[in-house]
Amino acid sequence: MTFTDELWQAAAPVLEAIDLLPFLVALEDGSLPQDLFDYYMAQDAHYLASYGRVLASAAGHADKPDDLLFWTGSAATAVSVERQLHATHVADFTAVEASPTCTAYTSYLLSLVTSGCYPALVAGLLPCFWIYEDVGRRLKERIGDLAGHPYADWIGTYGAPDFAAAAGQARAIVNRAAEQAGGADRERMRRAFATAARYEWMFWESAWRRERWPV
Repeated sequence: MTFTDELWQAAAPVLEAIDLLPFLVALEDGSLPQDLFDYYMAQDAHYLASYGRVLASAAGHADKPDDLLFWTGSAATAVSVERQLHATHVADFTAVEASPTCTAYTSYLLSLVTSGCYPALVAGLLPCFWIYEDVGRRLKERIGDLAGHPYADWIGTYGAPDFAAAAGQARAIVNRAAEQAGGADRERMRRAFATAARYEWMFWESAWRRERWPV
């Protein structure tokens, strides 16, 4: 069993809770209100703006050329390709303020950059790759023909083979980092992955509630 297999196994309760989220259940059957999806996409655009910076920071800490290329390429994808997806749903995402959950998640990832622990940083970046790939792939498999589905572009993006390949590369980097890390850093990696996985659940759950700042 690889280190990332261990991380995934430990996160099983969170992953099961993600499958039960009303947001994803409604997205799958197409009943998710368009305005609620658009709110989610605006939040995701805010998230990706910061996530791209964290990916670029991971490139700056990478000690292998292939890893540097992967993180820089992923940063470019987060800023350009996925933002194009958001633009088809949200004309001006800046008109929607970043939610408390979005702010907390991105702040946590940025804190991993400043911690100076590259293994923990890459472990914290992995859930966004892996969980989206897992959700997108299984949604696509269950739905089958996406023609006419209101959220076909979103499902197709994260259920695509190229996104699965990127998630696989991210896992490989985390596994290599774990092999070279000492016991303390491996524990930091476990905490970072578990925390980011919980934030993934919180992100969809907060979108379902159309979360706003309380004051």
